[in-house]
Amino acid sequence: MCRDTAGFGALRAQWDRLYGRCAEVTPFQSHAWLYSWWLSYGDGRRGRLRVVTVRRGGELVAAAPLMVTYRPWPVLTGLGGAITDYTDVLVDESDPAHAAALTDGLRRLARTALIDLREVRPGAAAERVYAAWPGPRRQLADSVCLELPGLPMDELTARVGSSRGQRIRSNLRKLDAAGVEERAVPPLEVPAAVETMLRLHLLQWEGRGVTPEHVRPRFAEHLTRAARQMVASGDAAVTEFRLGGEVVAANLTVLCPALTGGYLYGAHPDLRSTKVDVTTLLMRHGVQQTYGGGRAALSLLRGAEPHKFHWRPEYVTNRRLLLSSRPLAGLLLTRAALAGARTRLAATAKRRLPALRAWRARLNDRLARRSRP
Repeated sequence: MCRDTAGFGALRAQWDRLYGRCAEVTPFQSHAWLYSWWLSYGDGRRGRLRVVTVRRGGELVAAAPLMVTYRPWPVLTGLGGAITDYTDVLVDESDPAHAAALTDGLRRLARTALIDLREVRPGAAAERVYAAWPGPRRQLADSVCLELPGLPMDELTARVGSSRGQRIRSNLRKLDAAGVEERAVPPLEVPAAVETMLRLHLLQWEGRGVTPEHVRPRFAEHLTRAARQMVASGDAAVTEFRLGGEVVAANLTVLCPALTGGYLYGAHPDLRSTKVDVTTLLMRHGVQQTYGGGRAALSLLRGAEPHKFHWRPEYVTNRRLLLSSRPLAGLLLTRAALAGARTRLAATAKRRLPALRAWRARLNDRLARRSRP
């Protein structure tokens, strides 16, 4: 068990080797992402870190990056928080004993705390832990992520129908005619590029409900630190899009053998008055990274923004896994019931109170203004 920041940082080399042997993990399980998140979001909560490690012959073969919270009872949750799209544990699948040992370590922790793993992607290693769990457990639906198959652009365009397909092909021709240039940002220049991306992101969403967390200093600090390491290791890419030598858009994508994920982008609002369609620009780039890199899927990650549905994506629902010991079964059932009630309440509000979305957008803008450094 690793409980301190320095010990977690010292795991980097072994963690990276284990990460490279895990076929189903995403870059959100990389040491660069998790450790950076802990430094920005969790390090002030001393005594809360709980990283379960399993070694064989001194080498790390499984790990569960967790932290303990009190709401109001002890709950173990995955590192990464709300800004992380996928949560998972890491398991070297070369021997079933590795997953069994990790499950045993988590079972010991569950004697005094409920385990709540949010945003578990289908096929994740955490599902093997859930399947082998000897005590009370519950599985709930979590966020929906939209995905496209790893196909070339012309085949994806053919999927959307003739009318929409013609519009996409027209937008692609306009992009070429406008002379938009793409530039992959090298690791040393990532900090400046992330700063530009966040500035454009704020401009893009100003007055339309920007996510308050995206303008907070801790988010910029984490994203800058994590992205630089992840670009250097090939787990992410930062790209700038230029017109006339000026950066008009920038985005951050996460990369792994299974998928490409569009994490965050920023685009200057003046592009709305030009012939450059930002959605088509970003989609073409994502398709190149996915199909060109031999990846199976282009994930649009969480969020159901209207422009995503133009591409007829597939719905992939993340899972929420609740695990406990028998003495804590009542807490597990209570938490599961509360989670279900919140989900139903949110769905009802979205369906019956359309004005709520506009009110929330105004509130987010106000919170964002207060969060600016």
